Amino acid sequence: MNQDFLLDTHVWLWYARGDRHRLNARVADRLTALDKAGRLHLSVMSVWELGLLTAKNRLRLGQSCGEWVQTFFSRIRVRLIEADIPTALGANQVLGSFHAHPADRLLVAMARHHGLRLITEDQKILDYARQGYVRAHAIEDKDLLKP
Repeated sequence: MNQDFLLDTHVWLWYARGDRHRLNARVADRLTALDKAGRLHLSVMSVWELGLLTAKNRLRLGQSCGEWVQTFFSRIRVRLIEADIPTALGANQVLGSFHAHPADRLLVAMARHHGLRLITEDQKILDYARQGYVRAHAIEDKDLLKP
């Protein structure tokens, strides 16, 4: 199955920064293969979240956020998905039991609207996926790791 994936913000940061404590070599290699195949996507909301984290000094990148993002996109193929009207409206129509974090609601709505599988370690999103409302994988999920 040639399925595309949407990175949750934290997974994107771990991947982009080469964080081997969070992503083992097998997972990082799988993400690199998906990236080279043009099958990884990132929400503009994740870029917004990164900007928010750096503005609040909760994350340091070693350069301005804008420079860091520009460098990332110059060396990686990850496709940026911008928010659109169906996604914005869909974030307000999340069914079942789900938390109120606006960025997570938008990521879930974006994954659903674009038919993407979300890669996350957010337990609330993974629980929501188990309810059948969105397709999501934890980073160590055997189905994600299959080539």
